Amino acid sequence: MIELFLGFIFYHYYRIEEEHMQENLFLEMKNYSLSFNDKRFDIDIVPREPDSRFYELYIGNDALYILVPFPDTPNDLLKIYYPKSDYLKLLSQIQKSLLWQFLLLTLIAMMISLLFSFYVLKPLRKSLTMLETFIRDIIHDLNTPLTSILINLKMMDSKNEEVESISRSAKTIAMLQQNLDAYLKEQLNRSERFKLDEVINEQVAFFQPMYDYLAWEIETKPIIIQSDKNAFGRILYNLLSNACKYNTAEGFIHITTQDTLLTISNSSYGIQAPEKIFKRFYKESERGLGIGLHIVKKLCEQLNIPLQLETEGNIIHFHLDLSQVTSK
Repeated sequence: MIELFLGFIFYHYYRIEEEHMQENLFLEMKNYSLSFNDKRFDIDIVPREPDSRFYELYIGNDALYILVPFPDTPNDLLKIYYPKSDYLKLLSQIQKSLLWQFLLLTLIAMMISLLFSFYVLKPLRKSLTMLETFIRDIIHDLNTPLTSILINLKMMDSKNEEVESISRSAKTIAMLQQNLDAYLKEQLNRSERFKLDEVINEQVAFFQPMYDYLAWEIETKPIIIQSDKNAFGRILYNLLSNACKYNTAEGFIHITTQDTLLTISNSSYGIQAPEKIFKRFYKESERGLGIGLHIVKKLCEQLNIPLQLETEGNIIHFHLDLSQVTSK
C-alpha cells in the first residue's frame, strides 16, 4: 500500500517535471529565434500551412519544434527544433533520478514500518511469552495430582464401572497434559525398543469401551520399533481420538499393517479442507483445541516417520511409514 502511494506520488511528480522541461525548451527556443545563439537547436525553412500556429511547442516523431514567422516572406516559416533523441535522454535522466528517490523512500518507509511493527508487537510477544510460561506452570502443577490419582485408582477395584470411568477420564487429562507438553517442547526424551502391536492394543483398550458402538478391526503384524515409545503412543492416541470423535453413528475404525506401513482408517462425515488438517489450531467443528493432528505431524517429523493423509469419499486413511524406525 505504501509503495502504491509512493508510486502514484512519483508518477505525478514525473509528469510535472516533464511539463516543466517542455516549457523550458519552449522558452529557450523562443529566445533562440531572437539571437540564434544556442548550439542545442537547429533551424529550417518550411512552407506555411493554413493551420500553422506561431510560438507554440510541437512534439513530432523526430523533434520538438516551434514555428516563427518571417516578416518579409509570409509564405515561409522558420522552424526551430530540438532533436527528439536529446529530449528522450533528458527524460531518461529524470526517470533515473526519480527511481533512485523512489527506492530510497521505499526503503525508509519499510524500515519505519518494521520498527513500528516491532514496537506494536512487543506487548503481544510479551503476552505470548507469559502465556507459554503459564501453560508450562499448569503442566508442571498437573503432573503431581494426576500421578497421584492414577496410582490410587490402580489400587482400587478395577472392575467397578465408576472407577473405570474415573480412570479413563484421568488418563484423558494426562494425555492432554502430554499433548500440551509436546506442543511446547521441541526435543524428544529417549529411544527404546518396543512392540508395535502392544502400543496399538494399549490405545485401543483405552478408546474401545468409550466408543463401543463403532466397529473396531485390528489386523497388525508383530513389528519391533526403535523410537520414543511415549511420543509414538501420543501419535496413536491423537489419531484414534480424532477417528473416534469425528466418526459416524454406525462407523468403523480399522488399524492395519502392510510390511512397515501402518494405516488407521475410519468412517467420517468428510473433511472440508484436507490441506489444512495438520495446521495448528485448525478445526472443522467446535470440538477440540485444533492441536491434536498438528502435534501428530510434529511428532512424526521428529521421529522421522513420514505421515500421509488419504481421503476416499467419507473414509479417511492415515498412513505412517515405519520403515525408518523398524528394528531388525
